[in-house]
Amino acid sequence: MPRFRFSSVIDAPAAEIWAFHEAPDALERLLPPDGSVRVIERRGGLEPGSTVELELRFGPFRRRWLARHTECAPPAYFCDEQERGPFRVWRHRHGFEPAGEGRCRLVDEVEFSLPLAPVSDWIGAPIVKQILVGMFRWRHARTAEACGARILEQSGG
Repeated sequence: MPRFRFSSVIDAPAAEIWAFHEAPDALERLLPPDGSVRVIERRGGLEPGSTVELELRFGPFRRRWLARHTECAPPAYFCDEQERGPFRVWRHRHGFEPAGEGRCRLVDEVEFSLPLAPVSDWIGAPIVKQILVGMFRWRHARTAEACGARILEQSGG
C-alpha cells in the first residue's frame, strides 16, 4: 500500500499548532481556496468517533467523502480514516512534534490505496503523491500563517 509523508518545521510551539487544528473553523481554513472541496457536515472535533463529510468537485463531477477520527492523543497526534469516498483505503495521521525551543514539526503521514488496487496503486500512486505534496505544502503554509509563524524547513513526497 502506498505511503506518503510530508513535514514542516514551524517557528511556533507544538501546543499552538495543535490549538489551531482544534479550532472549529480549522478545516475550512485548510481547504483549497478554489472551492473544489467543501464541508457538508461535521460531528464532533478531533476525538475518536467524530466525523467530517466533504464534497469533492472535479469539473462537473461531485463525490462525497466521509472521514472518521479514529485516534487522538493531544497534543501529539490525531488520525482520521475514510469510511466512504474516492479511495479504497485512506488513513491520515497528523503529528505535532516539538522541534526545539518554541518550534513544531508538523507531520502528515498518509497510507492510501486506490480503487482497483494493486494495479491502480502502481500507476496512480505517483500522481496522488504529487497532488499531496502541493496540498500539504499549502496547508502547512496556512497553518503557519494562522499562528503568526514561518516555515523553517519542509520535506516529503
